[in-house]
This record gives sequence, C-alpha cells and structure tokens, in this order.
Amino acid sequence: MDMQKYLDCALEASEIARKLIATAYDENAFKIEIKADATPVTEVDIAVEKAIYDHISKAFPDHGFYGEESGQKNMTSDFIWLIDPIDGTKAFVRRRPMFSCQIALMYKGEIILGVSTAPCFNGGERIYALKGKGAFLEDKKISISDITELSQAVFSSGNLKRLTQDTEKWANYGKLVGQVNSTRGFGDFLQYHFLATGKLDLIVESDVNILDIAALSIIVNEAGGKMTALDGKAIDLEVTTILAATPSLHAKALEILQY
Repeated sequence: MDMQKYLDCALEASEIARKLIATAYDENAFKIEIKADATPVTEVDIAVEKAIYDHISKAFPDHGFYGEESGQKNMTSDFIWLIDPIDGTKAFVRRRPMFSCQIALMYKGEIILGVSTAPCFNGGERIYALKGKGAFLEDKKISISDITELSQAVFSSGNLKRLTQDTEKWANYGKLVGQVNSTRGFGDFLQYHFLATGKLDLIVESDVNILDIAALSIIVNEAGGKMTALDGKAIDLEVTTILAATPSLHAKALEILQY
C-alpha cells in the first residue's frame, strides 16, 4: 500500500488548518460556546474541522471520518481519519499558545500516520510520522532519548482527575513520582513533542480520548518510544489513559502503576 499519498494529503490539510488557526488567534475575535460536557468550542474549531474534512474527503471520498466537533461519518470504511481541529481549546481561548491540530489516519484499526501541528507555539511547530518511516520535525528525523533509568528520567503528566479518584492507583502514581529525576506538567501536545524529540522521557495522562492522542501515538512510536493505555493495552478508539516513554522506562512504569 502506497501510504505517502495519505501523508501528503494530511500535511496539506494541516497547513490549511495552521493558517486558519493562526489568523484567528492573532485577531482574537471569535465566538465561544459551552458544550454539554462543559468544555468550550469556538467557531474556529468548527471552521477548521470543516476545512480539513473538505480537503480530505475530496481526495478520498470513500474514507471514514471521526471529528471532535462533527462526529462520525462512514465508520465502516477500512480507512478512518481522526481529527481534533484544536486540541487545547481552553488554552486557545485563554491566549496560551499550548494547543495543536491533530490529524491521524487509522487503517483497519491501526493508526498508520499522524500529523501534529502547533500553529502558535515556538513560531509554529509540526511533527509527523508515517508507519515504518520514522517521525519528523518538519523535515528532520527525530528520536526519543536514550534514558533507561527512572532515576534519570524527566517525567511529565496531565489530565489526572480520573486517576486521583482511585486511592490505590493514585498511591502507585505517587510511587512512580518518587522514583524519577524531575517532574513537569507540560500537558497536551507539548509533552508528546518533547518525548519524541528526546527532551523528556516519561508521560502519564488520564482523561483523554482517541482524538487527543491518535496522531501523537504514532509519532512517539515511530520516534522509537512506546505509547499505550496505562494498563499496557494498545491504543484504540476507546482509549482514555496514556503511558508513553522510552521502551525501558515504559516497562518499569507499567510495573509500578499496576493500573
């Protein structure tokens, strides 16, 4: 299967999204609504998702589509595009540049490509990956760190509310924190970009959905890392927790967390 054409389309869609998001962020004039789950959605989220859908569906009309704002279409297709137009809408609304556009493609249940674009962070940053081809920051190949010991690891976490509600799981999380070198809370796309480029070594996160992390999961894996649910199971459409790390640290953290 020639997958390059799918990546090319995703990169084109990400550039369309980048321009729309960056313009709206600079102008700082957009309508905000609160969804049923008490999270914000802006007219920019909706416009960006539509633009991505229009571009991809024109190229591949028989593919399925699962978008954060528009929901699911043609989910019986072998190919399903997973889109979060602005992952980190709360940050976008509050004028923090810690948000991204996430585009991934799943083929028969396996994620085969991902593009993570942060239009307003660090002058604009895009990382992408294609199954079996590696991960790239723009055109430069990237890789995880060579850290193997928890005592040397930089650890980042985010969205831990669900984890705190289980006494035993929270205690195990505390054990893990006690063994690492340093802890940070970069959150959202940034911690995964940092992991894939060797700037940190271990991530724990709960309260996520597949659209948040689909693209990021293949980026981390293609950069040489390992990303699963907290129980060690593979990423799927129902995922709600994340353990991502160098392979050695992943195994050690999994044993401590006992999720």
